[in-house]
Amino acid sequence: MSIERFSTKSVLKALFKDKQISAGEAKRIDANLTDIGDQHPLTAIAANLPSRLNSNARISHEELYEWFAQQLGIDYTHIDPLKIDIASATNIFSAQYAKQNGILALEVNANRVIVACKNPIETPWRDELSSLLRKPIELTFANPIEIDRYQSEFYNLAKSISRSNIGSNAGGASIQQSLEQMVELGRQGQLDAEDHHIVQVVDWLLQYAYEQRASDIHLEPRKDKGEIRFRIDGVLHHAYQVPPNVMLAIVGRFKILARMDIAEKRRPLDGRLKTRTPDGREIELRLSTIPTAMGEKMVMRIFDPEVLQRSFEELGLSDRELDLWHTLSSHTNGIILVTGPTGSGKTTTLYSTLRKLASSEVNVCTIEEPIEMVEPRFNQIQVHSAIGLSFASGVRALLRQDPDIMMIGEIRDLETAEMAIQAALTGHLVLSTLHTNDSPSAITRMLELGVPAYLISATVLGVMAQRLVRTLCKHCKQPTTIDPQVWEQFIPGVDFKPDNAHQPVGCIECRQTGFLGRIGLYEMMEITEPLKTHITPGADLQKLKKQASEDGLLALRHSGAVKVANGHTTIDEVLRVTPF
Repeated sequence: MSIERFSTKSVLKALFKDKQISAGEAKRIDANLTDIGDQHPLTAIAANLPSRLNSNARISHEELYEWFAQQLGIDYTHIDPLKIDIASATNIFSAQYAKQNGILALEVNANRVIVACKNPIETPWRDELSSLLRKPIELTFANPIEIDRYQSEFYNLAKSISRSNIGSNAGGASIQQSLEQMVELGRQGQLDAEDHHIVQVVDWLLQYAYEQRASDIHLEPRKDKGEIRFRIDGVLHHAYQVPPNVMLAIVGRFKILARMDIAEKRRPLDGRLKTRTPDGREIELRLSTIPTAMGEKMVMRIFDPEVLQRSFEELGLSDRELDLWHTLSSHTNGIILVTGPTGSGKTTTLYSTLRKLASSEVNVCTIEEPIEMVEPRFNQIQVHSAIGLSFASGVRALLRQDPDIMMIGEIRDLETAEMAIQAALTGHLVLSTLHTNDSPSAITRMLELGVPAYLISATVLGVMAQRLVRTLCKHCKQPTTIDPQVWEQFIPGVDFKPDNAHQPVGCIECRQTGFLGRIGLYEMMEITEPLKTHITPGADLQKLKKQASEDGLLALRHSGAVKVANGHTTIDEVLRVTPF
């Protein structure tokens, strides 16, 4: 079926012929669309479209757009900004030309240019553009609302970066603070972090990161460019490239906002920043800089209060794990350890636990490096090595503050471990973290630090190891079967074998990745009396694991297997994050 002319009447006629709407519905919609102004015909129709024929499901904008592209025999593309080289897309033709013709370049390479358009029926610009570029134009249809939005965002961003870069290369050299710079040539050509173009770029960057659900923003200087990357669901994605001097100005802008020393570029710095999203949510960012060979690198960790305030069920703990965790945290004294690598969700687990324990009857104190998120119900201290405030000295001071529950950010040396043990022995509940691969390794790690075995047995209540895996997108995941041999190799000796599982597909909601969000895998080890007999100087890790397993320990891989069987994730995802 073809649509001869791009108008509301012709589209409604085609919808009726394709049995998507009735004749009465077509007439009613047409009567409501007497004057749509500059509104796109499809957008106007979608807003008035009641429901699919013989179905209770309302036709969404996306469904209508897909149907329209199918009628024309062209592809429909959902625009993913992270997959677009914005610099190339905005250089291929001007903003005025893009707006005039309702188009946006999605991909530019040596062989072709893929262009999304709002009106694929009337394309007089196509031959003209192909002739000028000397390469074929591949046409695709996209959501008109998205085309308008990204036209504005991309070209405004490119304009801001271009204008901020004017005159920055005066003297024929870029001014970058790197090891390759032999002589400082002066300050001419350097950008001001307060320049309004840089301010616009920073504002766009933060908003862009929030929209893409980024957990971290990486600003990485390179020799000829600056790389901006986002970590989404634990995986880094390219976002944008800027000139080196513009990258310096962007980093400088963030340092000003976070009240960091903008003149200091020789040593690592830390800072924090609070912003507000367009929908009114307050978001905290923790900033960290390090000097690299090519300049100052900055990483910003984004702390969304909605993530840090999740319930244990939302974190992914099973009923058995939740019961054991509540049992451990209900003690009035002792040490509870949470282990795992950086970015495994330890902070979220600890904060969720402390929020549950915090009440008007108890005094909750924390010492962190740095404070991940300000919580009004806690008394929080930040480590400051320059003035001698370490974890150990902080705990020593907190013991004089009549605490009931203490959270130590990390046990990394003997002095801190001894203070944690002293706190536990004097009637306090202590929660802390260690960097180990699994829960039994926490015991051997404490022994390696120099903690006497009898003190570990006397104070440590339990250990929880955890990891984060990407969860399958609920909008597009599909059932699949698992080969019994693959399952046996994945987790040998288990009693249950799932009849089926799910596999990633990819859709608009998950940006074609097949995954949306993350969930925790947990390994809970309670320090039982039989296990204490194995906590000795020079304890054998394998014997500890064997005894813990006999006491009911289920390994991280087992937690992952349950998540696979329940359709939350895949075997490959679990294998990616769990130790052998």
